[in-house]
Amino acid sequence: MSTERTPEPDDLSAAASQLRISTFRLARRMRTQRAVDSMSDGQFAVLAALWVHGPHTLGELAERERVSAPSMNRTVNCLQDSGYISRSADENDGRKVVIALTDEGSRVVDETARRRDAWVESALAGLTAKERATMARAAEIMQRMVTL
Repeated sequence: MSTERTPEPDDLSAAASQLRISTFRLARRMRTQRAVDSMSDGQFAVLAALWVHGPHTLGELAERERVSAPSMNRTVNCLQDSGYISRSADENDGRKVVIALTDEGSRVVDETARRRDAWVESALAGLTAKERATMARAAEIMQRMVTL
């Protein structure tokens, strides 16, 4: 039996706590659906950022992921050693290095996204049509929340 309580509509504190816990659990469960089990969440986040936003410099990646440049350098080195990213000189500024996904890095992102989508689809299949509609609306609301 669950010890969590359903918050009253006007109890923002309880609602916030319940949403935080549920979102964390869902995210944790989805993170287990990876193409490469040994890859850290931080490493995958870098691959995903490159996949979505294109090539970046080390500083841009560090800023995007909100980590220090030395920390990002360690992550990038590991990803490069594994063949998931490449480094090349910036065409406009030879002092800068541009980091980009390799074909293998793209494959990892594509396969991880496919696995995560399949897991979510399977989970949604176990819900009623009304619950799926509620989840679709919740996804819209959550997307709006993250852009506030």
